[in-house]
Amino acid sequence: MSEQLNTGSHDLPITEELAAFMRTGWADTRRTDLSPLPIAPWTAKRRAALASRFPGERLVIPAGGLKVRSNDSDYRFRPHSAYSYLTGAGEPDDVLVIEPSGEAVLYLRPRSPREEGQEFYRDRRFGEFWVGRRPDLAEAARLYGLECAHIDELDPRGRSLDDPEVESFLSEMRLVKDEWELGELQGAVDATVRGFEDVARAIPQALGHTRGERYLEGVFGLRSRLEGNAVGYDSIVASGAHACVLHWIRNDGRLNRDELLLLDAGVEADTLYTADVTRTLPLSGRFSPVQRQVYELVYEAQEAAIATLRPGVRFREFHQAAMRVITTGLVEWGLLKGSVDSLMEAGLYRRYTLCSSGHMLGMDVHDCAKARASQYLDGVLEEGQVLTVEPGLYLQQDDLTLPAEFRGIGVRIEDDLVITADGARLMSAGLPRHPDEVESWMAELLAG
Repeated sequence: MSEQLNTGSHDLPITEELAAFMRTGWADTRRTDLSPLPIAPWTAKRRAALASRFPGERLVIPAGGLKVRSNDSDYRFRPHSAYSYLTGAGEPDDVLVIEPSGEAVLYLRPRSPREEGQEFYRDRRFGEFWVGRRPDLAEAARLYGLECAHIDELDPRGRSLDDPEVESFLSEMRLVKDEWELGELQGAVDATVRGFEDVARAIPQALGHTRGERYLEGVFGLRSRLEGNAVGYDSIVASGAHACVLHWIRNDGRLNRDELLLLDAGVEADTLYTADVTRTLPLSGRFSPVQRQVYELVYEAQEAAIATLRPGVRFREFHQAAMRVITTGLVEWGLLKGSVDSLMEAGLYRRYTLCSSGHMLGMDVHDCAKARASQYLDGVLEEGQVLTVEPGLYLQQDDLTLPAEFRGIGVRIEDDLVITADGARLMSAGLPRHPDEVESWMAELLAG
């Protein structure tokens, strides 16, 4: 069978003479000095736990494949989180198989030999000259700490990620983070803190651009690529009324120094663990009285939510604590009428705050999403879980139930926390939250 190559419509034909020339004269670059990746001992434990949950069954966990962005251009590849969690590998089309015996084999596409074929210099998707070097089978076995075989030898039969039971178990495995994962998450959070500092310093320059939001998005994106794999999700850089759009990622607006900037962004580590942090900053460096009023209510709600966090508390409790503070504030402002209990039961506060106040965090920004409700939404917190706490108020620009001075103000404060034996540790403590501290932090950065 002839070799199937991913070539472009404008690639020039190859003569027999050139093909022969390309097969000779290459140095031997095989690596024999490789050590297992730091993640390898942890992935071995995870594979063993998965095998014990499905004894005697054949499990097939794919990395996923490349997706076309346009014509012959692909999106940058990111493996399925469960696959990366179990292997530490990250090439497209590779597949982990756990045999009924519990033995694991990683089926992958090794680097193509230089002495035969044309893939290494002609294939735009997999050729080494086009996308970079892949390990050979021996190198991969050393890196990942498990047996490796050629992808062409794969028998795809078995239970896979399209099986709800397998998918939910893998999500639930990731609810509690091990020591290695916590280190990766803290590194992602620390890089994110530096990214927020970069953005604050760049505000004066961004104020002068017609797309100031996008200017700041680029500033944070630089940090995410310098210190990690990328951003963990599309950054939300929302000024003024754009902050009332929960997932504003157009980021094409101009900045007004009299308004607030809501920045929701996270660096994704090279190992794919991501931070998820939000700050709402006064573009002038100081909150106006009305902006401070809204911000302080959200801050008090976040404080109440964080105070509930400890092992044994139901997951939903921190959201309820935050919403009780928000509802009480809305009543005091005269925006809602009635008892706090009845208003919470009816959910009327949600007109102004809309969404839940947090979620699990890990390799996915909304981590463990396939876990059963009994283990996640209706479950209880455990030591080692990492989650966000992110209450907000989104006072829409056209909401006639609001006083005019409130309209168009959006505030969210989001932090990443790990549940400890007796409470929770604020992983993103490097960024100020209290309005006075935010103003002092901005003054220091802008002065420098």
